Amino acid sequence: MRTKHTAHPLPSFPVYSCAFVSPTDFVLGGGGGQSKTGIKNKLRLYHVEGDAKVELVDELELASGEDAPMSMASHPSKEEIVGGINSSEDALKDGPNQNCRVFHVKEKKISFAKAKSTLALSGVDDDYQRVTVFSPNGSLLAAGGTRDLSVLDYPSLSPIAAPIHLDKGEIYDAAFSSKTLVIATTVNLLVYALPSEDGPSEKGQQQQQQLELLQTIDRPTLPGKDAGSSYRGVRFHPADEKTLYTVSNTVPPRTRTKSSPRRAFVCKWNTDTWKVTKTRQVSDRGVTCFDISPDGKLLAFGSSDLNVGVLDSQTLAPLLTILKAHEFPPTTIRFSPSSDMLISGSADNTVRVATIPPNLGATSWGSWILFIVALLVVLFAILAQQMSQGSIVLPGSA
Repeated sequence: MRTKHTAHPLPSFPVYSCAFVSPTDFVLGGGGGQSKTGIKNKLRLYHVEGDAKVELVDELELASGEDAPMSMASHPSKEEIVGGINSSEDALKDGPNQNCRVFHVKEKKISFAKAKSTLALSGVDDDYQRVTVFSPNGSLLAAGGTRDLSVLDYPSLSPIAAPIHLDKGEIYDAAFSSKTLVIATTVNLLVYALPSEDGPSEKGQQQQQQLELLQTIDRPTLPGKDAGSSYRGVRFHPADEKTLYTVSNTVPPRTRTKSSPRRAFVCKWNTDTWKVTKTRQVSDRGVTCFDISPDGKLLAFGSSDLNVGVLDSQTLAPLLTILKAHEFPPTTIRFSPSSDMLISGSADNTVRVATIPPNLGATSWGSWILFIVALLVVLFAILAQQMSQGSIVLPGSA
């Protein structure tokens, strides 16, 4: 299906993260990182209506030497965002890395609120907060780097349990349900139980406890002869916690001939049985970012072949593809709170805004099946009427 979409250049502003703070306002995080490129690291607030015009409303420049905002999430009900921003090397000499940062976005202004250290870096480490995710009600926040992830109370930012550390694999994404936290790593899904509200009352006691590991889900078997796969994204269905979606990028087999493509698949899971119910290949190149619409009807992804795609969340049928959406692979993709707009960003200094038609996905397979059944009923009714009038004589009835 065709939809309106427009690329908007943002000179000298590579984009790495994005979060909507209202149906028509979103924050971008980007910049030149800690390398001495002369490109400032900033948070920028934009106003958008439709795909054609994006208006810069406010920006907050980060301190010299700090990293670009590499991940970002907006609170479900407050005008606040949390971003992953590493401290400068000079600041790390005097104290811990203040990587998990809270910002207020009020009256069209971005302002710093507080920070928390969840990644202990030295001046030579290159880890960063690649995961920033709120729970559905906004009371918890997951902040994770390559091998370590902390679950924090919000807004206090106090840890509710001991940090989760991986001995193997890398963390790429996380998702909350009302009772669990699912972490997507390169080697498996880790399903943790969240503490109940009537758990230990002493925060010091909570911080010493480990979250209970309920399940370790291996990588799914995918079509083809690839050597393996790794998880890259995970999302719960907003209205159905029994449904989970994952993105997996395959590891092509080693051959002496031309290298095989690094294909990408989206899988739909039943979290009661932890079985895959649907699988679809979505790209011949790896997926780099992934999201689900707040109404739960659509999935969106960006891939390293520079494309952006939208799927029906029920059938995984492709609904929309924007070819060559960016010059570099998309780094972030987000639906608006009203599910009628999709923003993708890239380190190529652009964002692309796509409007989502209200009937996108309305002609899914389920609708087609209903249409075919209705058509067959009409045909049988016409056939029966003609038989009763004697205009059709069945063989052997003469």
